Amino acid sequence: MRHPKMLTTLGAMLCVLAIAEAAASTLESRPPVTPPRAAPPPPAPGTLRIAAYNVSLYRRESGALAQELTTGRSTQAATIAAVLQEVRPDLLLINEFDYDGAVDDDHAARPPAPAALAFLRGYLAVSQGGREPLACPTLFSAPSNTGLPSGVDLDRDGRIGGGNDARGFGLFPGQYGMLVCSRLTLRRDQVRSFRNFLWRDMPGADLPPDWYGPDALAVLPLSSKSHWDLPFELPVAPGAAPGAAPGAPPRVLHLLASHPTPPGFDGPEDRNGRRNHDEVRLWADYLSPDRDGYLIDDAGQRGGLAAEASFVIAGDLNADPVDGGSRNGAIRQLLEHPRVHREASVGRWVPRSAGAAEAARRQGGANDRQLGPANEDTADFSDGGMNSPGNLRVDYVLPSSDLAVCASGVYWPTQDDPAFAWVNDDAATSSDHRLVWVDIALPGARCP
Repeated sequence: MRHPKMLTTLGAMLCVLAIAEAAASTLESRPPVTPPRAAPPPPAPGTLRIAAYNVSLYRRESGALAQELTTGRSTQAATIAAVLQEVRPDLLLINEFDYDGAVDDDHAARPPAPAALAFLRGYLAVSQGGREPLACPTLFSAPSNTGLPSGVDLDRDGRIGGGNDARGFGLFPGQYGMLVCSRLTLRRDQVRSFRNFLWRDMPGADLPPDWYGPDALAVLPLSSKSHWDLPFELPVAPGAAPGAAPGAPPRVLHLLASHPTPPGFDGPEDRNGRRNHDEVRLWADYLSPDRDGYLIDDAGQRGGLAAEASFVIAGDLNADPVDGGSRNGAIRQLLEHPRVHREASVGRWVPRSAGAAEAARRQGGANDRQLGPANEDTADFSDGGMNSPGNLRVDYVLPSSDLAVCASGVYWPTQDDPAFAWVNDDAATSSDHRLVWVDIALPGARCP
């Protein structure tokens, strides 16, 4: 979702939705195959590439995205697929992809959603401008709180209904959903989700004082979309000596996926900023055995992630560590967590790009007033007004501290890069976010 300070009214948000929809349906030539400099080299042998990408593939009406994608002629979807075919992630979280599948929480039995299948078959699995198709043997999607009616006047405007009164903002159920694509094996029977966990049940929740009544607190979940723990089996690096006894189970990597609400579109009560803070906090508590006892997932299982488990936190978390409108250093709850890889969160391996730094200089405005390093930005937000946030670091791939990080980056082309022709300042052609990637060493391997 666009950053809160970009748009200040629901009407403006609907306008942006309409523009994005119109641009996505315009038929243009697909991105050429000229090698872009923004693209990283292929993953080195013995490494695994993990990526997060807010693709802005949302539409104004339920079913509209699937209808568009089934034509095979969506220019926006083709551009997104071209970026993915350049970067070639092994494990990918996609944010802002409308969910139109089954509404239950049976992760083991649910078939893929129609829009997700259309994107996979009609775009990722099809060469974009001569690029090699990207295989996705494991596809996971699940319901989102966005657009689900709460039955309560959550925004206190005197009416019940509309996006602001949904369990998570959305014009229909599943708008701005999430999608995971991977070549790894997912242990579907061990998936955990926290879509139904109530905000009020978080100890010390940062609820806005005197805003929500008992009826609202009884139905308002913490997660504006969902929080997923997806356990993937890691392959052993080719040629590596086995690190475990024969017959031992494979090592597992937990993908912790979410998309907290933007910290805006509210008022002085800061209800969305507070919710964003606590959505980020959920993962910090999930990783902390001394604080995870209150967490109960959608299947009724209590507690957090085992202390010895490997993980990667991924997604558009809508919080910059220095700039923007997030609350009380929300993202630092993760960046400074002892279980998160320090070099990947605040050090050498923070994903960076020359394109982000160039964009901040070129666009000026709010970017000139920022304190954070521009080359770490991941989103191209508005910068012309007094309340504009400028470009921000809001998209993350944060591995656990036990993993070896080998490389990282952000797919943000500079103006002299051929890729700038399709990933540029016009967000409607692709997205207002950029893909973030991190390479880790597989079990039995070292970084090259």
